[in-house]
Amino acid sequence: MSKIAVYFMPGLAASSIIFENIKLPEDTFEMHFLEWFVPKPKESLEAYALRMTKEIKHKQPVLIGVSFGGILVQEMSKYIETKKIIIISSVKTNKEMPSRMKIAKKTLAYKLIPTSLLSNVELLVKYAFGDNIIASRLKLYEKYLSVRDKKYLDWAIENVILWSRDKADEKVIHIHGDSDSVFPIQNIKNAIIVKGGTHIMIINKYKWLNENLPKIINPIEKT
Repeated sequence: MSKIAVYFMPGLAASSIIFENIKLPEDTFEMHFLEWFVPKPKESLEAYALRMTKEIKHKQPVLIGVSFGGILVQEMSKYIETKKIIIISSVKTNKEMPSRMKIAKKTLAYKLIPTSLLSNVELLVKYAFGDNIIASRLKLYEKYLSVRDKKYLDWAIENVILWSRDKADEKVIHIHGDSDSVFPIQNIKNAIIVKGGTHIMIINKYKWLNENLPKIINPIEKT
């Protein structure tokens, strides 16, 4: 029997290193990792998603996206057939976004974010992972956030804020932490809740994910 191809998309500014502790049974799954690339000038999220699908080399893959990567894999699924779409620490529609992002959309405040300063790892960690980051761990998180091109950051922040989807795709499987400070749990509907999970639970709740992802992807898989 052929293995199930699983493609992982990291979150905003992050590299696929964030998945370094995620392990799926090798007899059933084949893991592949996608990376952000710099967008073309004024490239739409839809056009970017279409370009990213060119990196998919298998028919009917499983797409797993974290945070902004979760938004992207949902857009990618418009162009390719998928076995499953799983989002982690993300949102299914713009209605699940926090009020500060909705206000930023209305006021265009996101255009004032000094992305040129986000090469400062402390600021970048705040935007990518949320406020509740222990200072002593900044160096650890710095290795995960390697995409610091200003053109990419401007594009990514704008496309998170302006994401237009207002109706959830019922096929999307949503895994979310109840302590997520970027996308608060009170705005999230129809999700698998991870107790104590924060916005970076792909890093610090990997044991839960390693235990449960195989069953979520392939319900007949025994762990």
